Amino acid sequence: LRPPAGDPDKGEMGLGAVPGRQAAFREGLALAVQYARAVECPRIHLMAGRVPLGAERAAVAGEMETTFIENLRYAADILAQEDMIGLIEPINSRITDPRYFLNTPHQAAAILEKVGRPNLKLQLDIFHCQIMDGNLSRNLETYFPLIGHIQIAQVPGRHEPDSPGELNFPYLFQLLESLGYSGYVGCEYAPRGDTVEGLGWLRSYWESRGLQHGETRKTKE
Repeated sequence: LRPPAGDPDKGEMGLGAVPGRQAAFREGLALAVQYARAVECPRIHLMAGRVPLGAERAAVAGEMETTFIENLRYAADILAQEDMIGLIEPINSRITDPRYFLNTPHQAAAILEKVGRPNLKLQLDIFHCQIMDGNLSRNLETYFPLIGHIQIAQVPGRHEPDSPGELNFPYLFQLLESLGYSGYVGCEYAPRGDTVEGLGWLRSYWESRGLQHGETRKTKE
């Protein structure tokens, strides 16, 4: 679950790191907590937002990081009262969103260290991580202690894991299991056709592991 992402007419996609929008971030967080409480969702994605139009990333990076850290500490305190986890997700700036402020797991890890709150975690979308940095095995191993949620999609088409592309998902799933990941895997992809038929990749994965449906790691569509 995530708070309102700001004003779409102004090109906003998240407010966490956007200077001058702290009040709106807090209002959105309060609303998201209400929804999360109602649907019993323990994790909230705290979107960083975009570099303002007309600004150079390097020129505003320091101010945006300071704003993000301030907002994340505020959010961590609110979420701790609800026994909830806050998540920050790097979104690639090469294909998906050139102006998104948080774009690599390295940047996210550095910010989480500066914030220093145990109920803030990394939402690692393997699609974005592959596009920005690759080196997935080492990145998963390195950042595993920080990970609170995993998302998947094939690269570059952002379709089902068994669609043509760069990534070997059976290997990555087994790596996650070997690391002890017990959370959900979010299917953040655009189905090539019918959604249910598109889940054939999951049934095939279960069968390849000799499992009956539902005996593998939790997977959320």
